[in-house]
Amino acid sequence: MPQPPATMRAVTIARPGGPEVLAWTEVPDPADPGPGEVRVRVAASAVNRADLLQRQGRYAPPPGASPYLGLECSGVIESLGPGVEEWSVGDEVCALLSGGGYAEQVLVPAGQLLPVPAGVSLIDAAALPEAACTVWSNVFMGAGLRPGEVLLVHGGGSGIGTMAIQLARRLGARVAVTAGSAATLERCSALGAEIGVNYREQDFEAVVREATRGHGADVILDNMGAKYLARNVSTLAVNGRLVVIGLQGGVKAELDLGLLLAKRAAVLATALRARPDEEKAAIVGSVREHVWPQLESGAVRPVIERALPMPEAADAHRVLEAGGHVGKVLLAVPAQG
Repeated sequence: MPQPPATMRAVTIARPGGPEVLAWTEVPDPADPGPGEVRVRVAASAVNRADLLQRQGRYAPPPGASPYLGLECSGVIESLGPGVEEWSVGDEVCALLSGGGYAEQVLVPAGQLLPVPAGVSLIDAAALPEAACTVWSNVFMGAGLRPGEVLLVHGGGSGIGTMAIQLARRLGARVAVTAGSAATLERCSALGAEIGVNYREQDFEAVVREATRGHGADVILDNMGAKYLARNVSTLAVNGRLVVIGLQGGVKAELDLGLLLAKRAAVLATALRARPDEEKAAIVGSVREHVWPQLESGAVRPVIERALPMPEAADAHRVLEAGGHVGKVLLAVPAQG
């Protein structure tokens, strides 16, 4: 008799909507890994803003990507595809994904794998790939932050924000952050942020200019887009670089090119998820070279708000939507009994 198809469990989306549309469901196993791929048995994933947008029907996965949520995971390599030689079955890894992390198994291009850093648990390692790759590729590879410069991070309490604070401080940069509460600003300060702005009560442009004696920010990492564009450009220092990585505040705004020219400044806008595999592999390789030693020395650490069982993905999404969290919200795959 033919064998029934192999199955796994994953978080599925019944229909676009609120967190209640998420369900922990039995689905088909992923296929065997193809050339250059590995199959990972997932230990944990992490919740990112892109997951919320995809759940709402506002952010479709790139062509060929898994239909399931999850842009990063940690776990153990279960099988190797043809041509994969640098990894072995049983290796503990974390991975940058185009999707599929909210599941018991996922296929990953081998170039998007990272070893779990020494001193970091397998579950906690799920907090690292997306934040580390986003920060390193934008703030350091793209904007070229240098020692002594001022970095302004909008959303300092986010997973990306907490990683950016730590890496910039290790480089010797000054860090300013925006956040929505005094408690979050306090935690950002403990990570190394020197200048804190409560965006509910203060004007970040005025605070940053005063704290830097009129210099402004050399690099701004922005998750808001249109809403902050004019003030971001005004806050930039001469030769400053604005890097837009999110559009929480809208997609269209006027840009004062005269001011941009006068400051000899640049506006960069990037996304990570839809990049070709070879570009992601180059970013992951640079992260492994430059960021992983900082993690293994303990100088930089994953900041985790909480970890929930993956079947409770709806509650994890509610935590992110409510705001006020600091660091990453993780989803741990339940042990199989």
